Amino acid sequence: MRCVVMFSIRMDMRVILFLTLFTGLCIADSKGNLALNGMAVQSSLGHPQGDAQHAVDGNRDSDYKKESCTITKTEFNPWWRVDLGNVYSVSNVTITNRGDCCKDRLRGAQIRIGNKLDNNGNNNELAATILTAPNGTQTFSFESVNGRYVNIFLPGNDEILTLCEVEVFAVIDTPSYICGPRNLALGATAVQSSILSGAGAQRAVDGNRNSLFSLGSCSHTNADRDPWWRVDLGEKYKVTRVSITNIGDGSAARINGAQIRIGNSLENNGNNNELAVTVVSIPLGETKTFQFQPIKGRYVNIVIPGRNEYLHMCEVEVFSD
Repeated sequence: MRCVVMFSIRMDMRVILFLTLFTGLCIADSKGNLALNGMAVQSSLGHPQGDAQHAVDGNRDSDYKKESCTITKTEFNPWWRVDLGNVYSVSNVTITNRGDCCKDRLRGAQIRIGNKLDNNGNNNELAATILTAPNGTQTFSFESVNGRYVNIFLPGNDEILTLCEVEVFAVIDTPSYICGPRNLALGATAVQSSILSGAGAQRAVDGNRNSLFSLGSCSHTNADRDPWWRVDLGEKYKVTRVSITNIGDGSAARINGAQIRIGNSLENNGNNNELAVTVVSIPLGETKTFQFQPIKGRYVNIVIPGRNEYLHMCEVEVFSD
């Protein structure tokens, strides 16, 4: 699918530069805000109106009552994170603080950027520290940091983290700017043969590779005969590789023998589509990428044939290179 990236540069005049790529996650708007409508999560939900996604909705309104801000519970080291979908050379983060009250809550927060989800991403490189609570919207500039995840981390006891908008910008005029292959499965509709303890199929396409089942980011079926999981990419792609993150606090061997099947038919729930590769093993809690000759299809299935088994996965990523 052809994808167009648009951003503007101020030189002698404003210039709109169009960069056309055949693969890649594009900058989300004409200002180059990479976080806009990205997948956002936070350490807790302090109020139903304070969802993490509110900080990437494109709305800088700083009045919490208008439902465009996030809020965590009062806790130790609260955090918020956005997944940019790809690795970028991030150079600026713009934060809109709450304006109707409590602006000092943000004082001392850290902006951390990187590619790891250890400690929920809060161990990634420190890009900047918010020393003075922003009065409205403030941009923090720093030496470029390459990363997929941007965290706002507030260290301390009994802290509440509130954000009304977070905007992320990358270097766009040097080779360090990256726009790589995008994960076609991210946020797509997923289903599976059964659901154990509320661990639905959608958890495996939430953009979170955290491998601890107890933290709620892994899918899990019952001990079905030939258990399966399927994602609908929405249209046909020539799929060339699939990455699977195995569970980190269960049995690593359950995934052994799983088949990755790709195609356009829903016969037998999609499990009769073309076999791309068979999983021999994936170490506990690790991500393994399976590459193969391109297979064109809309549906990607993971199925364990021939036995009664639990199928659990913490993330499935699909790419068309």
